[in-house]
Amino acid sequence: MVTTLLIPGLNGSAPNHWQRHWGREEPRAMVVEQDDWACPVLRDWQERLDEALSNTDGAFLVGHSLGCLLIASYAHRRQAERIRGALLVAPCSLAAVHRLHPCTVRFGDEPLDQLPFPSLVIGSLDDPYMSVEQLERHVGSWGSALTTIGFAGHINIASGFGQWREGYGFFARMVKDATSRPTPSATTYAHSVRPPAQFSRPSETADH
Repeated sequence: MVTTLLIPGLNGSAPNHWQRHWGREEPRAMVVEQDDWACPVLRDWQERLDEALSNTDGAFLVGHSLGCLLIASYAHRRQAERIRGALLVAPCSLAAVHRLHPCTVRFGDEPLDQLPFPSLVIGSLDDPYMSVEQLERHVGSWGSALTTIGFAGHINIASGFGQWREGYGFFARMVKDATSRPTPSATTYAHSVRPPAQFSRPSETADH
């Protein structure tokens, strides 16, 4: 049974992206695939995530970039009750996406409502997709915890993040926080939710 859903952003995550590494390493983790990675439509992406969530007894979500905004759009969706917690890595602003990419991104307004599930945001001090000021505003609106990891770009392959071993620790921290305090989803699924994926820490000789 899948217990962790990995949510890539615009253009998906390339094979050496840390999300793909995580998906390959843990059989209980699954990347949520989209029909159109290049010109996303929020409703279509939500349908794919709805389908993935409906096949779980409750799941932890790990989003990157536009995937974080997809997760944040679930503040008032019915399937939010199945989200046990979320790790939101390098969220983007829609304005930056429109500026940096020529494609049409139909994601509506920036999702800024408080999230009904525990969440931990991992941010960078020089992310071209979101300024520190914007990051702090989003975190405050979502009610998330925040950790910044220095000048790390967009926390992707281009900024040197392949395997990203440190991310496993952030995931474990999010899971620990989510399972140590009661939430509506935790109450609903406490009797049936299986343990989350426990990502292994590969040796230093592993591929990056």
